[in-house]
Amino acid sequence: MNRTRRGLLDGAARAFAASGLRRATMQSIATAAGVAKATLYNHFRTKDEVARVLLATELDRLTALAAGLPLEQALAALADECAGHAVLRRLAETEPELLGGLLGAGPERWADIVARLAAALRVDDEAAELAARWLLGVVLQPGRSWLRHRAAARLAVVLAEPAAPPAY
Repeated sequence: MNRTRRGLLDGAARAFAASGLRRATMQSIATAAGVAKATLYNHFRTKDEVARVLLATELDRLTALAAGLPLEQALAALADECAGHAVLRRLAETEPELLGGLLGAGPERWADIVARLAAALRVDDEAAELAARWLLGVVLQPGRSWLRHRAAARLAVVLAEPAAPPAY
């Protein structure tokens, strides 16, 4: 990603954290990025596009963070990132319906998140689904760091176990 686009996304993150997705404008994003609005429009047509690209970029960053760590450490790191992420915190506090829409709209988007998480954590899709749902819960209710880390340790034990065949 080039430096200009990275700067625009950083500005978007600051604008979304300050104002939320609904109240942020293309002008506030440009101002936060330190560029003219025309520069922003050269890269993104709409605020929704900015939000989608920012979300995809953050997913890439988070999965890269988790990919090199043992399962328990990866879960703890992801939980800390989700709990402290300024944009996610703002959305959870003031626009939870938008957060749900960004993360859960459509089965394809959720399946993509789960697949990326499965690859990063080196677990199967069922385990990644459980981890993704736990992380979404962390976004909505971050709690204390030490509790997140204890939960991550417990979850790592469960996720590392082979899945039992379904009982019919």
